[in-house]
Amino acid sequence: SYINMPFKVHGIPAFQDNYIWLFYLDETGLTFVVDPGESKPVFYFLYKFQLSLNGILVTHHHPDHIGGIDKLLERFSIPVFGTARIKQATKVIADKEIISLSGHTFEVISIPGHTYDHVAYYSVEESILFCGDTLFSSGCGRLFEGTPQQMYASLSLLSALPSSTKIYCGHEYTEANTNFAVMLDPDNETLKKYAKEVRILRASNKTTLPSTIGLEKQINPFLRSNKKSIQEAASSYIKKPNLTTSQTFAAIRKWKDSY
Repeated sequence: SYINMPFKVHGIPAFQDNYIWLFYLDETGLTFVVDPGESKPVFYFLYKFQLSLNGILVTHHHPDHIGGIDKLLERFSIPVFGTARIKQATKVIADKEIISLSGHTFEVISIPGHTYDHVAYYSVEESILFCGDTLFSSGCGRLFEGTPQQMYASLSLLSALPSSTKIYCGHEYTEANTNFAVMLDPDNETLKKYAKEVRILRASNKTTLPSTIGLEKQINPFLRSNKKSIQEAASSYIKKPNLTTSQTFAAIRKWKDSY
């Protein structure tokens, strides 16, 4: 059973601020990567720890999440899980599908907004979530293809997951996100404390991830559009009173775009 199969997740830094997530099972040595935007750091990690590669999971089609796939496939003949839009996908996946990776199951969750076919991978057993560029710590992705309503619905789906769920997202954006969040929600003590911890971590070039769903519900303004303090800040920004939750979300997402 998975109880005695340690499941380890490693963040491989790529480009300026991307993370390629690699996870492997100690017992079997089976290794998978999520969103390999470039191949070189993956090859380096595999070589360093004497690992092979057994599969690739893709959350969305942006180049900084898929750019390394072709080179990895030249070396390994392995399955690629992704939506129909991912041309290298050998296993085309859909919402609510359950995929099994050597006995570990992941549920596919459709979370449109950043792109129209963005997905997340959620492991109930391990209580972990690979969510690409939809949910960040203290932030959320830009709306390239979806509407604010879609993105808010997607984030609401994720925030309904158990509080202990660990969040592995696609970028190290936490410091900039907490700066914006504190400006928006200045009386949030939990957030201010977190922002300070994040600054210390980033000053010594350490990762701020994973976060958890429980923490994000307390500090992430994009999950808190139903809170009075956030609604009032959004109202004063767009100079319109009595905003709905969805209007609040749209306003703060727009605000963050130009922040």
